[in-house]
Amino acid sequence: PLGLDSAPQWLKRQCEGLCTSGRPPGVSLYLCHGALAMLNWKGALPGPQWEQLLLLVPNTLIKESSTAMVVARVLTLWSSAALDCLQAGGQPCPPRLQQSLSGGSELQRHLLEHIYSHWEHPLDGVRHQTRSLFRNLLLLNQHTSPSVYDPTEDPYVTGLTRSLLGLEWHMRGKYGSLGCLVELYGAGHLLDIQPQLPSCLLGLMDDQTLAPYASDLLERLFVSHKAQLASEAGAADETATRDWMERWHQTWVTPLLQVLCRARLDQTTYILDYFLPKLLRCSPSSLAHMVWALQNTTPLCSTGPSGSRGALGALMTCLRAARAQGVVPSSKGGLWGGLVPLSLLQQALVHKHDQVRMDALGLVCESHRSTEAVTSQEMDLIRHFLLPNLNSQAPGVRQQTVSLLRKVSRLLIFGVQERTRGVLQAALDLSTSTKPFDSVTAAHLLNLLLHQSDLQPNLGPALLHCAQERGLEFRPPSSSPATQPSEAVTLELNALAVVQFLLHRLQSEVARSKSSLLQAAASYPLYGRVHCITAVLQHLHTESLSQTEQWRCVVSELVAVCYSMSDVVSPVVQSSSPEGLIPMDTGSEASAGLQRILQEIQPRDTNDFFTSARELDTHCVDDRTQTTHTPSANTGAEGYRVTAQMVLVCCWRSMKEVAMLLGQLCQSMPLRCAADTHSGLITEEQVEGVGLYFRQQLLQSRHRGAFELAYVGFVRLTDMLCRCVPALQQLPARWLSEVLEEVKSSDPSSKLCATRRSAGIPFYIQALLSSEPKSSSCCLLKMTMRELIALAVPSANRTTDSSTVPQVHALNILRALYRDTRLGENVIPFVSDGMQAAVLGFTSPVWAVRNSSTLLFSTLITRIFGVKKGKDEHSKKNRMTGREFFTRFPALYPFLLNQLEEAAATVESDSGQVKLHPSLFLLLLVLSRLYPSPMDGSSSPLGLAPFMPFIIRCGRSAVYRTREMAARALVPFVLVTQVPSTVHALLQELPAQPGPEIQHNHLHGTLLQVCLTRRFVHLSDSEVGALRQEALSTLMASELVTSDSSSSTLGLGGTQYLLSLARVALSAGVDIPELWGGPRPASRLLWCLLQHPQYEVRELALEGVMRRLQEDEEEEEEEEEKRRPEWLDEPTLSILTGLALHETHPQCLAKVIPHTPQHYRAGERGGGGGRERERERETERETDRERGAYQLRFTKQCPFFSDQSSIQGVSAVACLPEWASLVCSSCGEEQPVEVKLAAAEVLVGCTAPVLTSPHLPLGMSTSLSLWRSLFMLLQDEDQDVRDSASDFISNVPAPLLSTDVTGAFVCPPVALDAGAGLLCRLLEPWGQTAAGVLALTEWLLGDKEAGEEAAEDDAPGLVNSHFACDQDEEDVLFEKGDLNLWAEPVQWVKLLHGHIGALVPPAEQTGDPGIARPDQVRRIGALATRARAQAHSSQRALDALPALPQFSSPIEHARLVLRHQRATLSLDVLERLR
Repeated sequence: PLGLDSAPQWLKRQCEGLCTSGRPPGVSLYLCHGALAMLNWKGALPGPQWEQLLLLVPNTLIKESSTAMVVARVLTLWSSAALDCLQAGGQPCPPRLQQSLSGGSELQRHLLEHIYSHWEHPLDGVRHQTRSLFRNLLLLNQHTSPSVYDPTEDPYVTGLTRSLLGLEWHMRGKYGSLGCLVELYGAGHLLDIQPQLPSCLLGLMDDQTLAPYASDLLERLFVSHKAQLASEAGAADETATRDWMERWHQTWVTPLLQVLCRARLDQTTYILDYFLPKLLRCSPSSLAHMVWALQNTTPLCSTGPSGSRGALGALMTCLRAARAQGVVPSSKGGLWGGLVPLSLLQQALVHKHDQVRMDALGLVCESHRSTEAVTSQEMDLIRHFLLPNLNSQAPGVRQQTVSLLRKVSRLLIFGVQERTRGVLQAALDLSTSTKPFDSVTAAHLLNLLLHQSDLQPNLGPALLHCAQERGLEFRPPSSSPATQPSEAVTLELNALAVVQFLLHRLQSEVARSKSSLLQAAASYPLYGRVHCITAVLQHLHTESLSQTEQWRCVVSELVAVCYSMSDVVSPVVQSSSPEGLIPMDTGSEASAGLQRILQEIQPRDTNDFFTSARELDTHCVDDRTQTTHTPSANTGAEGYRVTAQMVLVCCWRSMKEVAMLLGQLCQSMPLRCAADTHSGLITEEQVEGVGLYFRQQLLQSRHRGAFELAYVGFVRLTDMLCRCVPALQQLPARWLSEVLEEVKSSDPSSKLCATRRSAGIPFYIQALLSSEPKSSSCCLLKMTMRELIALAVPSANRTTDSSTVPQVHALNILRALYRDTRLGENVIPFVSDGMQAAVLGFTSPVWAVRNSSTLLFSTLITRIFGVKKGKDEHSKKNRMTGREFFTRFPALYPFLLNQLEEAAATVESDSGQVKLHPSLFLLLLVLSRLYPSPMDGSSSPLGLAPFMPFIIRCGRSAVYRTREMAARALVPFVLVTQVPSTVHALLQELPAQPGPEIQHNHLHGTLLQVCLTRRFVHLSDSEVGALRQEALSTLMASELVTSDSSSSTLGLGGTQYLLSLARVALSAGVDIPELWGGPRPASRLLWCLLQHPQYEVRELALEGVMRRLQEDEEEEEEEEEKRRPEWLDEPTLSILTGLALHETHPQCLAKVIPHTPQHYRAGERGGGGGRERERERETERETDRERGAYQLRFTKQCPFFSDQSSIQGVSAVACLPEWASLVCSSCGEEQPVEVKLAAAEVLVGCTAPVLTSPHLPLGMSTSLSLWRSLFMLLQDEDQDVRDSASDFISNVPAPLLSTDVTGAFVCPPVALDAGAGLLCRLLEPWGQTAAGVLALTEWLLGDKEAGEEAAEDDAPGLVNSHFACDQDEEDVLFEKGDLNLWAEPVQWVKLLHGHIGALVPPAEQTGDPGIARPDQVRRIGALATRARAQAHSSQRALDALPALPQFSSPIEHARLVLRHQRATLSLDVLERLR
């Protein structure tokens, strides 16, 4: 019947043998594949043997797990064949086949288990085939039950849907399965079972790893739901269409708008990237509904919960996405797309939140059509945005701003030749700066000159002029005078000229550096020139160059100068201690002084640590940290000051730039083949020479910066080799074979660095393997992994030192390969072997092997369970079910079991001795990352039971961390049906009554296992209720409730024992008291915890209470209903209040005081025993900060903040100056952030009753001090402080503000401008115009300091007085000091001058003679004298600065400009007042 009748007898006998005798699983797999592929399964089956064969295939395949891809493919093929059988027209399905293929059958259950084990497989093909298999199983169920049309009537489909929805959402495989259900049964089926599904999926969009899956499922759902609603309505009228569209909007659009308005900005990033565009494409008309809904939110300009964008931000987000999709037209008639007024856009462009401003700017700048013209309204909006946003600190905001502005604007054009010379000169000077970031600026300037069309004709003459000024022989290349060069030719000639000029200067400087690297590091670092050359070549189209011969010469010279640079600087980065090495000068008087340095700084970390240990000489430490040399005056050389840090930076950055340039040359320059000498710029010999150079640098460099960036250049080379002629394509394989042989034969005397994680060796091998073509079978990778794993696994015949070095190298190289994302899933088959090597390597007696094994183990944990995505170390996002883990890595099952058995045998705390097996921590760490799957059912075919006794035994360890990890590792090995019996058995091990022979470590470990088993397996049956009652009785009789429970009474480990009991008690008292018999026993337990004499117990209880209160507040915020939880009764509130007033321990105080910043708790800081006093002092300082912040916030509750009349009281007036002094002193730059945040909160709260009150309740001087403090906070370095202070705008009475900021939350620069204008306008109703103008003029001039060159107070932190030194100041590599990188004091004084000027116009405009009071006239004269002196001294100092002081002396120049601006603007105001 199978078609073998006509086959030869020998073939029949062979086939019969395959069918009857035992076969390897792989043979059965491919036999099944052949049968499914070659036989015709469409239509009715010819006989019962066909039916038997069809049902036999899946049972055979499920047992085979070594070739997951083939199994998945064949199972999908089988399900398609089964569908073909059931779809046979006119023929009834055999009853046995129909029963076996229907939903709920034994076969379907086994196939579902296979799907759940493989739906998150690392291979994309396996995941895809698994999803197809699930879909086919649903179709099989449909065809076996053709009479059931409604999925709600099919208990199998309903139960399957509920079970899938009940799984954890971090399981990415469930999204594809739910998508299959949507495709076959419609979105309404899922929405009927879980109506909150849209909100649930939107809540997952803050996770980058889940966002693509959630958005795809959401798209399937809302598209299907829209089609379903439209189909149900049929050809209805317009009213009916509006009705079902309104239902659709309520289901999908309303939850979206709620999330956009209320969620934190970082939670909505992926909603905007993945979900919103898809929704608008599905229903463009929904935009009008979004705008209408958001504009009807009151108030529109307010923000939602802390950190959210509010309704205005959500409106900008929707409009931006819609315009990018082509849904929103340009602005028309003052309304953006006919939807929103431009005034709302103006408010959004200066909104408090960065992302709201970016969305508004994106709405203005982005367009669906690239040819759309920019309107005048859009340009006005851009100008409105620029000034308050140009000094943003956030790199993301700056990057987005530049990217968006590039879409609507072009670079400014410099049209004159003199300006071209100035920019060119600045770029050339910056290219030799000792500041590394200056070379980046130089490269940008050069590219500006090269690519700006109006500057291109002037660049050649400007280069010639610069060369003549330096006395250099240089002539820029030029085209034929008979023809007018095109723009492309001009660009090429200019690029060639710039490269030739820089190359000429570089060659000269390299030659000089050979005699004195110290002088080069101090005066002309080499890396800047090379960086500029690389930047020029990166923007050059090398495929169509016309000056071929000149470029060939340039390429050859560049390669040669790179080798020369490397020869100069490589001795430093290849030294075994490059961080402290200063090489000898060979041609200067420095050699004698530096000889002593070389004797003191000797290599300390060579490979001989395997055979002997060395101690570092303590007398060398000071010299290594800072060694300087200054040449004598009679040498004629320019004085310079060199540190080891400067030499090292010069050398490793030079090596970096050499690598980048060589990589750029190999990658971008056309290859010049031997057969074709007329084309190409770089030869095969040069390419091979560059490869050998990279080999030397990567294998011998010791400095991480050098070999990491050499790797980047080498990757460019290897990528190019894959596309070259066959002779060059063979180089990576040859180089790989050579380095592996060198690793195998390495020993302590080898030049390969075995410290520093093998330095550049992993990078070298990584680059060679990652360049292997994707289309190949990864032969090099497989060969390399096998050899490295063989080296990494300890062996009995490897006991000598010479075999240990290769093992360290192998472990370090494996770590790099497992981390490499370019290798992708190709390394997954080797994960099991790598894990075994890491665990076994941890048992080595050599520290280096253990260290490398630990690093490899950490990498493998990340590779298996994913990158850590949150602070929770045990989050299920970084975990895996036990079934899935051992299905994916079956070789680890026997290995982990044997290792755990061996390790558990050493755990015994009864002896009083601590015994630690080296691998125990690693084993428990792996097992604790597993968790039980709800799909496991009551039995498991994986045989996890053998692990349980060993894990339980580990709970007896004398090490706390081991007991904790053993408790977490036990959870996935307890089946759902075994939880009550397991917990009961653990509780039976507890002693019946206290006694001296009881081991508390054993008690603690057992209680932890009980607690975690109960926590991670949620049950609701009667057995658990009885178990809770038994546990509650144990708790009420424990030391938590009894009076004598000090740690000294309990003995060693007593605190941990109490904390274990407290965790269970918290579950009863706070988390789920309704399941523990109601509030009465739960409340009593909570009282005992909060009043316990052990502070650790109180701290744990307070943490649980505050966490639950925060969760309740968030729920109330969602429901907009305030209610007190039942467990928070009056006695509990009384206890909490008493703790807030009388608690003495700082860690508990930090938790009980409402709103105290949690990140400054002393309890979160660690440290060794030798630092106890330091930690105590730090704890005291932090407690003072917390109490200072709390004291400030407490004053906000005073009645005068809400009652104007109370301010006039005598007692209030007496305490207000002291209060104001406290607030002002809390706003200084030196104050901790939490104190400044508290001060900002207080100032915002007192804006209406104090700062803007028309009655001036605190007097003129105090009010001005508070305003000045507010302005300081608005210019603070910390963004949170600035944002908090800017909220004062929302509390200003509306009549006092201009219309563009009324009621809006604005960014700090706009708040600063509005606040300064408001203060000036308030002077008139206060009746203090004259006195106020003089006080503000003093602000403008700055506080008088002792030194002429000191920085002013109200330039908030721009320059510390540390930098106010003369021209002979020490030149250090990295500037240090108190810098405020956000504040712009020059802009601040201009802004203040503008508002004062509006208050005091020039006398000729008003005819007002000015201020006549004698004391005011004298004060004006004194200020004018001081201002003139300041203007004169600052101008004289400015004139003495070198050329282009913005680049050569930026800090000094900025300080002097600020002083001059202050003096000049103050004189202008004072002249008006005269």
